[in-house]
Amino acid sequence: MPTSIQPHELAELLKQQPVMLLDVRLPVENTFVALPDSVLIPLQELPARWRELTLKPDQTLVVYCHHGVRSWHAAAFLEQQGIAQVYSLEGGIEAWSCLIDPSMPRYS
Repeated sequence: MPTSIQPHELAELLKQQPVMLLDVRLPVENTFVALPDSVLIPLQELPARWRELTLKPDQTLVVYCHHGVRSWHAAAFLEQQGIAQVYSLEGGIEAWSCLIDPSMPRYS
């Protein structure tokens, strides 16, 4: 079962170590707003493309979407593939924009 990470925990983690951010939303959502330096692989493409993720040893992977549902499913899938340090961003980019960076555009 995937572990969730709260937005404030991710903000602190990003200050401390390299983190790979995986956006599993649709390209149109990513074009509108995205976390900096994130990799886009839409959830429906993840089973065919997950091997594109080139994590460094001991690097943490944080998956995000709009509200945290798709990212939870993606994190569960990635755990099944053997990726150990994978987290789902609780509340998604919506929570991030509300709690961490209010300058980011929000959408419904």
